[in-house]
Amino acid sequence: MSKPLIEVKDLKVYFKQKSPKLLSFKPGILKAVDQVSFSIEKGKTFGLVGESGSGKSTIGKAILRYHKPTGGEIFYEGTEIGAMGEKELLPYRKKMQSVFQDPYSSLDPSHTVQDIICEPMAIHKMYTPKERKERAKELIRVVGLKEQDLLKYPHEFSGGQRQRIGIARAIVLGPKLMVCDEPVSALDVSVQAQVLNLLMDLQKEMGMAYIFISHDLSVIKHISDRIMVMYLGHVVELADKDDLYKRTMHPYTTALLSAIPVPDRKHKKEKIVLEGDLPSPANPPSGCVFHTRCYKAQEICKTQVPELRDCGNGHCCACHFPENQPE
Repeated sequence: MSKPLIEVKDLKVYFKQKSPKLLSFKPGILKAVDQVSFSIEKGKTFGLVGESGSGKSTIGKAILRYHKPTGGEIFYEGTEIGAMGEKELLPYRKKMQSVFQDPYSSLDPSHTVQDIICEPMAIHKMYTPKERKERAKELIRVVGLKEQDLLKYPHEFSGGQRQRIGIARAIVLGPKLMVCDEPVSALDVSVQAQVLNLLMDLQKEMGMAYIFISHDLSVIKHISDRIMVMYLGHVVELADKDDLYKRTMHPYTTALLSAIPVPDRKHKKEKIVLEGDLPSPANPPSGCVFHTRCYKAQEICKTQVPELRDCGNGHCCACHFPENQPE
């Protein structure tokens, strides 16, 4: 069996909190990601879902090494890159690219589209200046824009068009992994579908693997092969797409799925409303981190951390009382 493209083992990403000058409390440690493990196969889409503050984006940034891991290991095709220095990382940065949430702020307003697409090639010293321009012409057509758009500036485009420019910039180096951090959440619904279809077409053509980060479970279902559900820096459920939507096991996942709007009133399902606010990662609850909002929590949940265990067919759940278990 071939090695996975990305393998993450016991990843931790902690941040030191700064104490405000006017207050005297001792600064603590914010555990954004704690003991997270998973792998991503070549050419597949790995969905990351959860509320704001669950650690989704931090995982993506740690794999790209925008954040240095506090602990654990990150392997790219069997090579550990989590502890590498900047010089050693340079060849791997070319293989891993990202598409950001906000197409308005992720493009330099002072650069033309041609400059934006050519810049990564110049940084990695790929091709001659003339060849870079030819490559930019090729890619701008691939993402559905016109050659004459290369001489325009970002402010001359709509949100969907800007995101297409961001995608062209991300694929210009021929990456094997692309981290898509909420790439359609800032776009109109009609434009979202177009951008999602573009990403799926590019994946088939180029064989890239995606880490697709979203809070929208309907979008995640459309594009992902395998899905990991995060809560407060912890993995609560991990499964293949079809299995996850067919038989959710963790109460948090069940609550998230119940919130997806159903157009057919005849098949309207009961919505599960989670009580209370999301706790702070700087001061997480003891035991199961979800027990303060869980509708089926018991005494053991307050004291013992549930182990993420395989409940069959690679469907993993971290819950003392999982739902819909196979007989």
